[in-house]
Amino acid sequence: MLLRVNEQQPHQFYETLFEKLYAQCVTMVPRHPFRFRNKLYSLDASTIDLSLSIFPWAKFRKKDGAVKLHVGLDHEGGIPAFVSLTEGRVHEVNEARKLDLPAQSSVVMDRGYLDYSWYKQLTEKGIYFVTRARRNMWYQVTERRSVDKSRGLRADQSIRLIGLKSLTEALPVLRRVTYVDPDTGQRHEFLTNQFALADRADFRWIKQNLKIRCFLGTSKNAVLTQIWVSICILLLLAYLKYLSRVGASMQHILRRLQINLFMRRDLFALLRGDSPDQRPPDTPQLCLV
Repeated sequence: MLLRVNEQQPHQFYETLFEKLYAQCVTMVPRHPFRFRNKLYSLDASTIDLSLSIFPWAKFRKKDGAVKLHVGLDHEGGIPAFVSLTEGRVHEVNEARKLDLPAQSSVVMDRGYLDYSWYKQLTEKGIYFVTRARRNMWYQVTERRSVDKSRGLRADQSIRLIGLKSLTEALPVLRRVTYVDPDTGQRHEFLTNQFALADRADFRWIKQNLKIRCFLGTSKNAVLTQIWVSICILLLLAYLKYLSRVGASMQHILRRLQINLFMRRDLFALLRGDSPDQRPPDTPQLCLV
């Protein structure tokens, strides 16, 4: 039955449902003691591998199939604000260009979104970006600032990109910040058009919990439907968390629901972690006459 519904129900229905769920969630986001002055988003994309022999419409490489999930995370509630599903070959920045980000907001992304012309457009719209700098970036330092090396910082500079494409785009002066992780020793180099470095995005929760082990249907509509339903469930979990005001993480809430899926429990009591009522249900069927 689920297979037939996935094949026949247009996936756009669940895309619209996602937008309505997000609009409802943002009205209930609890205030957090640590908040950015401006709206903060993070962008990421994940490739979902598919077998071409089963999903012939999902052409990616010569012998591989895939669809790509593009996500914009709203840090105010830790929930996805922008989601799109494309063919696996679609580049991340092509979808990022379609986003209508509000002025004075900040967007954090990895090197996969490297596009100097898009960076220039963001700057002109009054939108800040923070990204990982490319390794072979050509630049000229125009100003150096002192850094606290005890916190892992190694450099904080104002730079001007001097590569041919950079000069063609006439990018403004940018900020380059270098950081070394004290635990791993790994070196990170960030590039931004604002002079207050934002935190790095973390999509591990979505990637770990948006697991689809098999698809109920092989058509493009069936695959997109199942992915959209999974994302809607994520927003429903966030809505339950906000409504119940419990301190448990969404991952913990998800596990509680999975364990008690076939048990009759008071939902808010379950989310709070209250012990279940062990008394048998009060029903006449259990009474002997």
